[in-house]
Amino acid sequence: MKSTLSWPKSPACSRPAGQAEREAETIMPGFTHLQTAQPVTFGHHLLAWFEMLSRDYERLVDCASAPTACRWAAPHWPVPPTDRPRTDLQAAGLRGRGRQLAGRRSDRDFAIEFCAAASVAMMHLSRFSEELVLWTSAQFQFIDLPDRFCTGSSIMPQKKNPDVPELVRGKTGRVFGALTGLLTLMKGQPLAYNKDNQEDKEPLFDAADTCATRCVPLPT
Repeated sequence: MKSTLSWPKSPACSRPAGQAEREAETIMPGFTHLQTAQPVTFGHHLLAWFEMLSRDYERLVDCASAPTACRWAAPHWPVPPTDRPRTDLQAAGLRGRGRQLAGRRSDRDFAIEFCAAASVAMMHLSRFSEELVLWTSAQFQFIDLPDRFCTGSSIMPQKKNPDVPELVRGKTGRVFGALTGLLTLMKGQPLAYNKDNQEDKEPLFDAADTCATRCVPLPT
């Protein structure tokens, strides 16, 4: 998950802000309901995406700071107190073992929170990708995507299809599915631990990989 938190340091988050400054006086039509509305600047439009990506980063940082009490190698219900050293927990960046182990050990709210934050981030990337698809179309002709992000048609080689934005838009459903899967996994479990929880890894890791590795590099 640490790869996710490097997001704002990557061009995916910083590029819109720099480009917005360069395009501060570039006039473009603003849209509401996908209908032409009042004139705006391209820089102002790009800053909206920067703000959304920044909020996504803040949500992911909050997720990273949430599960800081150790839940491993702990019983599900109370045991007599021991004097085991806690230096190993401190070295791992954990605050302690937690005050109520049954609630921590049997829950996967930290994974659900991450997938929720990743879903919002992917929703924003999907909207951004949709604008790229629209803006490259003959009806808009606002931008021209580099060839490395596009392919031609099998029967119409003059076409330039925006494949990469479409693929990012499609990956969004995959992350949404991970969130839905985890919520469904947990919804019927009584306290405390149940073997159902073994199914949490695949959606969690897939959401992290899809969001942080496969989709975030798009705007670079």
